[in-house]
Amino acid sequence: QVQLVESGGGLVQAGGSLRLSCAASGRTFSTYATGWFRQAPGKEREFVTAINWSGSSTSYTDSVKGRFTISRDNAKNTVYLRMNGLKPEDTAVYYCAADLTRLSKATTTAGEYDYWGQGTQVTVSS
Repeated sequence: QVQLVESGGGLVQAGGSLRLSCAASGRTFSTYATGWFRQAPGKEREFVTAINWSGSSTSYTDSVKGRFTISRDNAKNTVYLRMNGLKPEDTAVYYCAADLTRLSKATTTAGEYDYWGQGTQVTVSS
């Protein structure tokens, strides 16, 4: 069992930055990979980024490469998403998810994640 709680969302102007956090509890944090997804109104949930158990492997969707950075601190049971150069199209609810199956490389498929947080709203104004 894994519990995930996101925080750090808010309203920011285009070009601004935010850092999202996802605090995990339950199963030992360093034994699973984690990912961030987002869902805008009227759209399907989409993959944003993922990180493996140690932080040595990451992946990003093309639209955020060079702007977003995922990281994790296993001592604090927390995964972070640093978002720079935010654009109005980044507006969405951002979700943290745990992939308990693939330790070394997290999947980009939402349906393959085992646990999800409640989400945090990110709104970027133009």
